[in-house]
Amino acid sequence: MNYAQFERLNLKGHPIFSEKWVQDRIAQDPSILGLGDVVLKDKERVQPKAGRLDLLLQEADGNRRYEVEIQLGATDESHLIRTIEYWDIERKRYPQYEHTAVIVAENITSRFLNVISLFNGMIPLVAIQMNALKFGDHVGLVFTTVLDHMPLGLVDEDEEIAETTDRAYWEQRGSKQTVVLADRLLDMAKKHDPKFELKYNKFYIGLARDGQAFNFLIFRPKKGFMRFEPLLRDSPEMQERLEASGLDVMDYDKRWGRYRIRLQPSDLEKNRGMLEAIIAEAYTDANKDWD
Repeated sequence: MNYAQFERLNLKGHPIFSEKWVQDRIAQDPSILGLGDVVLKDKERVQPKAGRLDLLLQEADGNRRYEVEIQLGATDESHLIRTIEYWDIERKRYPQYEHTAVIVAENITSRFLNVISLFNGMIPLVAIQMNALKFGDHVGLVFTTVLDHMPLGLVDEDEEIAETTDRAYWEQRGSKQTVVLADRLLDMAKKHDPKFELKYNKFYIGLARDGQAFNFLIFRPKKGFMRFEPLLRDSPEMQERLEASGLDVMDYDKRWGRYRIRLQPSDLEKNRGMLEAIIAEAYTDANKDWD
């Protein structure tokens, strides 16, 4: 393997390589940004009374969208404001998705990195520095994430502890029949540890052991069904097993690492074996993480 000396190009003001050229390269292969398995949803997306969003990307098998603004040269105020504005418009128009603002620039200065850092945690914002490298007749782009969005704390680490509710709250929010499903799944979990009990939080029913949250399973009773969310690693094998079982798998929540399964009362008898296997695997994985 031979060493090659690359020449760094400044794209701003370059007679050939424009912002449109960079946009097209990313659109052809969005994975080069390093955001994971994402696909192009739209390019030059018109924003009501606010110009055009350079690129809209979406997770290939998830529900997160990335509003991407590209800038040649160093970051400036107008592009940062535009990035946040487009992110805000898109999240309000399509609240069913999770949204992340992304600014891509050749030079993310220390001043603007400090400013961007102030938003992080309140606004999911990613800053990516872009370098264009030339070798002979070939030009390539290298993208480096210099600021990633701050991950949110686990649901049982903050307000959920304070905002506990009770069984009556969930019987009213869902129904008595769907809360009973949580009881029956708890019985399955107790085969692994009889100390498990239900913990009624504002947004979900979790599990607790010796008074401490241990949410490898969470339950969200609705009026006519219950959403069951086991903490499991996403894998083709698990997906195939779930689909073959006949369970109603809604999707995989990458943000929290949970499958979301819609359960009807009849599913507990028809799929008891599969549900017990899911609970056992989730319990094993959770203990590996905790040990």
